Amino acid sequence: LEGAERYTLRSAHYDHGLRPGSGQDAQFVEAWCRRLGVPLRVERGDVAGEARRRGLGVEECARSMRYDFLQREVQRAGGGCIATGHHAGDNAETVLLHLVRGAGLRGLCGIPAQRGNIVRPMLDTSRQEILAWLEERGIPHREDESNADCRYARNLVRHQVLPLLEQLNPQAQAHIAAAARRLTQDEQVLEELGGQLAEQAVREGAGWGIPIQALLQAPPSLALRALSQLARRVGGNPQSRHLEGMLALCAGAGGGRLEAPGCVALAAYQRLTLLPARAEPPPEPAPLGEGSQVWGAWQIEARPAVCPGAAYRSPEEFYLKPGAYHLRSRMPGDGIQLGRRPRKRLKELMIEARIPAHLRPGVPVLAGEGGVAAVGGLGPHWEALAQPGQPSLHIRIHPTQE
Repeated sequence: LEGAERYTLRSAHYDHGLRPGSGQDAQFVEAWCRRLGVPLRVERGDVAGEARRRGLGVEECARSMRYDFLQREVQRAGGGCIATGHHAGDNAETVLLHLVRGAGLRGLCGIPAQRGNIVRPMLDTSRQEILAWLEERGIPHREDESNADCRYARNLVRHQVLPLLEQLNPQAQAHIAAAARRLTQDEQVLEELGGQLAEQAVREGAGWGIPIQALLQAPPSLALRALSQLARRVGGNPQSRHLEGMLALCAGAGGGRLEAPGCVALAAYQRLTLLPARAEPPPEPAPLGEGSQVWGAWQIEARPAVCPGAAYRSPEEFYLKPGAYHLRSRMPGDGIQLGRRPRKRLKELMIEARIPAHLRPGVPVLAGEGGVAAVGGLGPHWEALAQPGQPSLHIRIHPTQE
């Protein structure tokens, strides 16, 4: 490493427990690190068992567990980066595997040289160059015997597909890597443009909502990237088919719902909302105190006052009759009379106000002895308003995002 004196080097080895010789690999690493004086931490996991529990393929689960271990080691060390040994051949194999699986542009970019705190300094170096460097310096290494097993897709590409391509062009690996770098530049531009589209989204409770029209008017490649970014904001990890399904929801007339890994997409009222897979429960009921308080995503102010000439100023500001009130979510049978209009159930009023279903449980209901006195965003119950010149409770209620 250039400027290696600036780094503190530590080693971490994860034993997946999938091969009889994996324990010997760990011993080899331990002996070599001891010789070099490099701190080492080894961990062994039951990848096969965990893959069954998670319902994942063995290779996917092994990768997940390995990187979880490496990130824990970074935290244990107080920060830093993870340097892996991926080389040019690994990158070429990844591009080819993604190609035959029908990946989009992002998949054809191959293995990124850096992602977060993970760096791959040998990504432009071939396996042959690495082996020659080790041999020149008399440094031993071990081969994973499972790398010869062509039942694994990656090994099949390595031992059969790539050699055929190198017969067509001896520089096939290098050229595939060069193509991946050029595609990465294109992907970065599209990702940035997708991010500009995603900036039109606004917070909606625990999720993000974006106008459906904005998505439909944008080129699909940008709309899909914007949806991907919004999904990641709420902890989602949708695949291409999920993102395409979300865009199809937008094109439909009746709205709908689509579940994806880690998130849910809801189309309603000309908006597409991305939410975490597990919905946040509404806040617990709480007494309405004097002064300012927060209930979920709402700010409520309540102060004693003499009611002015008009008890109603807006749905966000009004004067209620004095009394003991508490904040809660709506309940079955709740209703309210807004102004001189007939009494209606809260569910009907929320639908008329185009409040998305996932936000309705988080809308605060001010309830007293006589029932519902006011509802956030809708306003006060007509009969709960104070009389001019009489003692009252001055209420201001609005979302905290405003």
